[in-house]
Amino acid sequence: MPTVQALMRVLEQAAPLAYQESYDNAGLQCGNPAMEVRGVLIALDCTLAVVEEARRRGCNVVVAHHPLIFKPLKRLTGATEVEQTLLLAIRHDIALYAAHTNLDNVLQGVNRKLAEKLGLRSLRILDPKPGLLAKLITYVPPPHTDAVLQALYQAGAGQIGQYSACSFRTSGTGTFTPGAGTNPFIGQPTEPETVAEEQVQVLLPLHLQSAVLRALRQTHPYEEVAYEIVKLENVHQDVGAGMVGELPEPLSPPEFRQRLKAALGVPVVKHTDFEQPIRKVALCGGAGSFLIGKARTAGADAYVTGDLKYHEYFGAEGRLMLCDVGHFESEQFTGEIFRDLLMGNFGSTFAVLIAETLTNPVRYDC
Repeated sequence: MPTVQALMRVLEQAAPLAYQESYDNAGLQCGNPAMEVRGVLIALDCTLAVVEEARRRGCNVVVAHHPLIFKPLKRLTGATEVEQTLLLAIRHDIALYAAHTNLDNVLQGVNRKLAEKLGLRSLRILDPKPGLLAKLITYVPPPHTDAVLQALYQAGAGQIGQYSACSFRTSGTGTFTPGAGTNPFIGQPTEPETVAEEQVQVLLPLHLQSAVLRALRQTHPYEEVAYEIVKLENVHQDVGAGMVGELPEPLSPPEFRQRLKAALGVPVVKHTDFEQPIRKVALCGGAGSFLIGKARTAGADAYVTGDLKYHEYFGAEGRLMLCDVGHFESEQFTGEIFRDLLMGNFGSTFAVLIAETLTNPVRYDC
């Protein structure tokens, strides 16, 4: 049977922990990584009732979007519901895993799922993050360049948007003098050497730097490998907050709000006044007031999110329609991402179930 560690590898390849926000606490929160997985229960929130449902349905792993342990715990006595939930999971040997803002921040994450439910096209990240990329520069004798590049690609380098195996190479001349006691691939110890080399450049995500350098050293023929890592301020176009896309055809504001209600199953949409047709739509699952300005700058006609406060509605400035559909409602389809990832990688090896427990604490009287 696959282990919790194997499950974590699949989830973290899709949503690397390096992409979570600094305040977040994604990852394995409780449980033994070496434990075999008998069943997984998927939920938006990890509550006491969800862990009890996992126990009842024979699942020893809960995968949730929101972390149970978000603020530091000073004790574990069962005084709060968070502590009670954690104690129940420990008592029944149930592992708890969360993929939160790291799943929000990837191209195939929470916001894309919401955009697809709304029928948006031509999707892109609304606020891509800078400082997540580096450039690797190394020098390789030409007969070995392709093998080195293939190893770098397999380790995660050379990806630019939807283009893979991206690199740049230039020909030049390398010089070196092997020291006494060395075993040079080319030349003899203590003898100056001049060789034809290719300078190779590839982009890599910073969180994969160790894996890429390991692949470089394992594949490069030289005893001592010369390389440079240059951190870049380029934005990572596939990592960041929110998403923006376009409707297949323009809708009037009332028609668009009706689409929101139908697609999300919500009885109420809180919104600002707006009279222009809605074509370009920005969105952010969860609490997304911090992106109102980005939505305006992107030229969105509507911005869909949750948890807007009264004064934040003034941020529309009459230039777009702000739509608050609710926090839970904007993220309710996240479980489909987890389900598809796990079933796509593990098939029917273990049960993958969507929680029946409703974790949304908000109720509506309509």
